[in-house]
Amino acid sequence: MAKKKKYYVVWVGAQPGIYEDWPTAQAQITNFPKARYKSYESLEEATLAFRKGPQDAFRKKKPTLPTTNTPYIAHSISVDAASSGNPGIVEYQGVWTHNKQRIFYGGPFTHGTNNLGEFLALVHALALLDKKKEYTIPIYSDSKTAISWIKNKKVRTTLERSSKNTEIFELVDRALDWVRTHEIRNKILKWDTQKWGEIPADFGRK
Repeated sequence: MAKKKKYYVVWVGAQPGIYEDWPTAQAQITNFPKARYKSYESLEEATLAFRKGPQDAFRKKKPTLPTTNTPYIAHSISVDAASSGNPGIVEYQGVWTHNKQRIFYGGPFTHGTNNLGEFLALVHALALLDKKKEYTIPIYSDSKTAISWIKNKKVRTTLERSSKNTEIFELVDRALDWVRTHEIRNKILKWDTQKWGEIPADFGRK
């Protein structure tokens, strides 16, 4: 089985940058005092990390779910989106809240926004539960914007359509049509990040 390709970000080294092979990256940090570097699974992740700097990459992450009892509903779906740039490469996912097991994934889509990804994730979850006729399962999102778009059945994005984002806008149009032609029977709840930590569907790139 072929070894998965990695990308190496060097923030502090002989020549800071993003490298596609370890020997070249290693040459930048060897014998360099207090070198800072890290590997990533994709070029998009590496590019975003390089822009944010080493402080963000090595910041201690808060636990996603607190150990104390919390009032969120465990038997639920959590959705989230991630965007490398704004506009940039967008992806979204839905997971079971109690164990973070992925249920669905969408992307990557070029030249989109995080709000569009959050909206698509919510509609994907709604459509999935509607198809299975499981209307007692709530859906959590940490996006007030996406929740309001569902409620108002209108997408209020300032992103202009172009040949770069045809794919994501086609999905948004289909999602909006679904929202307008179906009864929303599952509860959509706002995830309280301040009390409960990052939403379980978070991509972990903040």
